[in-house]
Amino acid sequence: MATDPSITPAEQAQDIALSLWAQGQGVLIALLRTWNIYQLLIIVGLIALAHILRAILGPRLHDWMRTREGWPKWRMRLAVMVHRRLRLIFFVALGWITFWIMQEVTWPSRSYLIGIAVSLATAWLVIAFVTRLIANGFVRGVVRYAGWIWATLIILGLTDEAQSLMDSLAVNIGETRLSLWLLAQAAVILGALFFAARLLSTTTSSRIRQNDEISPSMQVLAVKLLQVTLYGAAFFIGLRTVGVDLTGLAFLSGAIGVGIGFGLQKVVSNLVSGVIILLDKSIKPGDVISLGETFGWINALGARYVSVVTRDGKEYLIPNEDLITSQVVNWSHSNEFVRLDIHFGTAYGDDPHLVRKIAIAAAAGVPRVLSMKEPVCHIVGFGDSSVDYILRFWIRDPTQGLTNIRGNVYLALWDAFHDNGISIPFPQREVRMLNDPDDISRPTRF
Repeated sequence: MATDPSITPAEQAQDIALSLWAQGQGVLIALLRTWNIYQLLIIVGLIALAHILRAILGPRLHDWMRTREGWPKWRMRLAVMVHRRLRLIFFVALGWITFWIMQEVTWPSRSYLIGIAVSLATAWLVIAFVTRLIANGFVRGVVRYAGWIWATLIILGLTDEAQSLMDSLAVNIGETRLSLWLLAQAAVILGALFFAARLLSTTTSSRIRQNDEISPSMQVLAVKLLQVTLYGAAFFIGLRTVGVDLTGLAFLSGAIGVGIGFGLQKVVSNLVSGVIILLDKSIKPGDVISLGETFGWINALGARYVSVVTRDGKEYLIPNEDLITSQVVNWSHSNEFVRLDIHFGTAYGDDPHLVRKIAIAAAAGVPRVLSMKEPVCHIVGFGDSSVDYILRFWIRDPTQGLTNIRGNVYLALWDAFHDNGISIPFPQREVRMLNDPDDISRPTRF
């Protein structure tokens, strides 16, 4: 809508307000007419009848819903929404029936207010159901109330006045005129584009993750690139649609670049490190890694961090930069086989050949120890009080834990040595007290 440049925004807003006030006075006078009063009474009666039907049928519907235990979640949510808005549904149904009957038996003007009331109720009902598709509660509330307001303005025929009033509330930033109407358009268009981008991203990402021909790391990289592309395209297309000159963002881009250079070094470093990790496929979801004192398997790869879940249920969020610059042990990088070592010692009186055979047999009998890669046992030295051995065995499921399998092998060795009479020596110390009268090997001092 074109505006006269000679009229200031304040004067324009005042003219619109006076026009709305005059229209409101006209509507109030029209409501005092006989048939308009009848229509208002009919509307009140429809509301009362809808309330009575809700009180009668609402509990029955609730009891019937409690018996639908096998229903899918989406169907149960739909039933709950219908139950919560049962009064409005009854009013809409009764209102349209009454409106159509009055359109047939009397003059159209005698059902005008009923048509407006039913149209408003229908718009509110449709918007309430449609906005349930939005998962975020805050965004859902904003979209719902904004939709209700705009639908009300359309039904009442006040869209031109509302648009003029919002367009009059503007500020000039250089050569750009920023009005409330422009911001509202941008919010609606950007919201719709972001919703479409999110829906497309979710659908495409699920298909990418279900493709077994793509490695897990490449799946994560493809999903991240897809999200950045879709959301970036939605943002710039939305700005161009509402008429924002993108060349004006050059200064903002420079400021952002300076901010990145000084204050966001770690953030950018983690983002770039995340891309490098996905490209070189050094780690992927499901890998078992060790980083310092942290041992666990990778749960998810994020843009800034990697989620590592340990055996005790703790979830560590490790920055991507640490995985690039630090030494990381990937237990399942090239293959899933892991070799574990156990050190033990036996007495010098035990036959070492027999000890090796017993140790190998004991380890081979433990679940999770691989038979295709047989355990081996070697003598590694002669200690002060024992012959020292090393027992090596292989597993292929490090995600099930390492400490527990080592403990099971130690327990199997204990049982096998006990059954075969092999002893495990331990250090013994003899303590003597000075000036002890029972110690005859030491002369007594006077």
